[in-house]
Amino acid sequence: MKVALFSLMMNIPNAVTGETWTAQQKFRNVIRQAVLAEKLGFDAYGVGERHGAPFLSSSPPVVLTAIAAQTARIRLLTTVTVLSVLDPVRVAEDYATLDHLSGGRLEMIIGKGNDPRHYPLFGITEEEQWESMAERYRLLKRLWSEENVSWEGKYRPPLEQVTTYPRPYQKAIPVWHGSASSTLSTELAAQFGEPIFSSNSFHPQAKYKALIDHYRERLAHYGHDPARAVVGAGSGSLYLAATTEEAIRRYRPYYNAFSATESSKHNQSPFVSLEDMIDNGPALIGSPERVIEKVLNYHEAFGHQVLSISVDGLAESEQEEQLQRFAEDVLPVLKREIPSVVWERGPVLAEEGKAVVS
Repeated sequence: MKVALFSLMMNIPNAVTGETWTAQQKFRNVIRQAVLAEKLGFDAYGVGERHGAPFLSSSPPVVLTAIAAQTARIRLLTTVTVLSVLDPVRVAEDYATLDHLSGGRLEMIIGKGNDPRHYPLFGITEEEQWESMAERYRLLKRLWSEENVSWEGKYRPPLEQVTTYPRPYQKAIPVWHGSASSTLSTELAAQFGEPIFSSNSFHPQAKYKALIDHYRERLAHYGHDPARAVVGAGSGSLYLAATTEEAIRRYRPYYNAFSATESSKHNQSPFVSLEDMIDNGPALIGSPERVIEKVLNYHEAFGHQVLSISVDGLAESEQEEQLQRFAEDVLPVLKREIPSVVWERGPVLAEEGKAVVS
């Protein structure tokens, strides 16, 4: 299994110490996270996109470019790019630029996002989100693969013989489809025969398994081999300790703080307590043995090859502690027990035997 660390850059007071970071401190923290993740052997680092407090991640390509300058090997993901509200021309330009500056390490995960506040900011309604995303994605694919594109649609002015620059550095920037709540996202991914990334964060396993199963069924419908399906999945929260009891005790203040945020309330998680979330949801909270057991259980249901984790919200010393514990006690077992064909080849510059500027 490959593992990605990601951040939504939620900046709230620390639930244990009360410490509050400035925006600048949070940006620096995220960059240090990515550098440490590469050092510890993680495969990828992702930055999500949100457009409102308490999140600072309104510009993932800018943050990922800063990370690219400080790293050399780790893949760079968008978790997710909210394509349903973005201009595909701007997206094509920004991310092709990032693709060059990272030496071909970029992989984009597209989705509608789960915060309805961004729709009025960008002039569409929540009811239009799926239609908007499908239209914008089809245009983005053309802008990256074709020159002199002429196009007309509903969600931006027409284009006449347009070629975006720079062209992507990779032959084709890999795209994953974020999947959280609707078969419309898995349908779009299946049409193009592209991988999906299940959010797998706020609900029981069965909800996300149904979407992944739908994806595989629709792959077959469109003439793709479902046995070759590539699936990634989130995991909710991460907190490791020597015993599960200790992990629950130490994580509980963070759970209480996260549960009180407006974004958490919007997700309408059915879990009524921390223990309920651990027992019946995807959260990776417990001893290394308990966490490994849960990941293997979810892999049996999902068949995913990539796992994403996050340590946002913790004090920086705890972030480092958790990443170290995961890298030493969990990651080697996952890599041994769960084969993954994802990212078997190195990034573009590494394949070409060139040095990545850092």
